[in-house]
Amino acid sequence: QVQLEESGGGLVEAGDSLRLSCAASTRNINSYALGWFRQVPGKEREFVAAIGWSGESTQYADSVKGRFTISRDNANNAAYLQMNSLKPEDTAVYYCGLDRHFRRTVGRGPIRLYDFSSWGQGTQVTVSS
Repeated sequence: QVQLEESGGGLVEAGDSLRLSCAASTRNINSYALGWFRQVPGKEREFVAAIGWSGESTQYADSVKGRFTISRDNANNAAYLQMNSLKPEDTAVYYCGLDRHFRRTVGRGPIRLYDFSSWGQGTQVTVSS
């Protein structure tokens, strides 16, 4: 089973930027969509952004659209989440997940949590006001 590892989180001020990374260490993930999700204590993990297997399709939650950008580097088996204009409400643990479906293009319907697996330990993002 593939293992994903998230990194790049930290403590920043409102308006700052962060770039999160997601790396796969056990097998090639280039044929699968990747998603970023986030979770705060007491709440369900929520969708943030997803990128299709080829990198040509992307999808974002309304709350981050225009501020966050998801990308992937298939040559290095990795994905990224560039987060700009951060807000205190972006504070959460961020996770990347691997799509269960082979070669799925995103942007054609809702992104569902249970379509993703192979979660890493997450990376904490804290945005102070």
